[in-house]
Amino acid sequence: MPARQPSPTFPTPPPVLAGGLALALLLGAARAQEAAVHPPRDPRIGAALKEISSARIQADIEKLVSFGTRSTLSAQDPSSIAAGRGISAAGEWIQSEFERYSQDCGGCLAVKIDSFSEAATDRIPQTTKIRNVYAWLKGSDPGSPQRMVLITGHYDSRNSDILDAKGDAPGANDDASGTAVTLECARVLSKRKFPATIIFLTVAGEEQGLNGSRHFAQMAKQQGWNLQGVLNNDIVGGNKDPEQDPGVVRVFSEGVPVAADEKQLKQIRGLGGENDSPSRELARYIGETGAVYEAGVKPLLIFRLDRYLRGGDHYSFNQQGFAAVRFTEYREDYTRQHQNVRSEDGIEYGDLPKFVDFDYVAKVARLNAATLASLASAPAPPSQVRLLTAKLENNSTLQWESARGASAYEVLWRGSSAPVWEHAQNVGNVTGTTLKISKDNVIFGVRAVDNEGHRSLPVVPEPER
Repeated sequence: MPARQPSPTFPTPPPVLAGGLALALLLGAARAQEAAVHPPRDPRIGAALKEISSARIQADIEKLVSFGTRSTLSAQDPSSIAAGRGISAAGEWIQSEFERYSQDCGGCLAVKIDSFSEAATDRIPQTTKIRNVYAWLKGSDPGSPQRMVLITGHYDSRNSDILDAKGDAPGANDDASGTAVTLECARVLSKRKFPATIIFLTVAGEEQGLNGSRHFAQMAKQQGWNLQGVLNNDIVGGNKDPEQDPGVVRVFSEGVPVAADEKQLKQIRGLGGENDSPSRELARYIGETGAVYEAGVKPLLIFRLDRYLRGGDHYSFNQQGFAAVRFTEYREDYTRQHQNVRSEDGIEYGDLPKFVDFDYVAKVARLNAATLASLASAPAPPSQVRLLTAKLENNSTLQWESARGASAYEVLWRGSSAPVWEHAQNVGNVTGTTLKISKDNVIFGVRAVDNEGHRSLPVVPEPER
């Protein structure tokens, strides 16, 4: 962490306005100095999104379904792998795909296996080997490769009986769709270089209790990874139910961080920070990115950890203190999920490829790729962001430490009840600023901007007396 600068530089504040003006007038007077909340479009990222193919995604989903079952409990012996059935056969195919992408980009991807044994639990009758398969696209900036962003989907599946290790469990939507999004992002983005590192992860054991993601997130925490954002794609197949909205994908994010300590919880309660966790800032970033790149599907921000009665791999990363969100189609069809393939009373059950909207999955992949590329292209977020609160005043003074790759900084603010950032003001290449806006009336954030207009994740300031 860089040393605190003793003398931060400040821009000249706008002229003092007459007393008694409402906040709306105050903000209106400052609009001439405000930058757009949404960042500019990077044509290189736009070009990458055009390479994402619904046909390739369809082929990936159908290939994953062809393994019959991908239950974490299914056979892992050499004969089953050779026959192309079971979780290990699927994992080896995913590994071969990552390796093929790496060959196409001259060895740019480091393909790795995170393998471990999970002890028996209520959903794992005996000690079971679990393999997470991932590929590592190292950042091109020598000073930034330790800064990471990650995309994931789980490649295991299940049917009606969570302990059924032999019966078919096609898992086309849940979650071959999320695995296909991860693979397609790896295929397209590996052809480019980014300052920060991107990790393309597929995990097993999700249906058995988030086993694979929990192990991976714990490893990342123990090794001190600077993991700034995790995008979990789970059930993004856009099933063809007539009540589905093919133009929307939900993005779930936790509010009060599960990893917060008592001091942090006290500050959140006292200052109204329930809606400003790192995961919520990541969700807002996805919303802004979707508005810029128009991937064909709009992110619907759901300010909730997950759906009722359900869970997902992003929670494993939340537990370790990482910002992580979940992408899921707008309306799920529960006759498809966790069901044996069958027909009963005129209803067709089972998670089969024919129920997946491959064009929709491609749109979700474009939104994910745009977010990954934007985050990996951006400068590091500012650190030690503070809001000075030593005295009662209607002005607001913010200070921060400089960030690698930044050429300027933006101060964001919104009404305390507003869900997304409403205003942004570029304050230049400085480490502090004073705005004639009362800190009692708004929520502030600060983000770094580089010479090409890439924005970092925003950081909400901590109060300092």
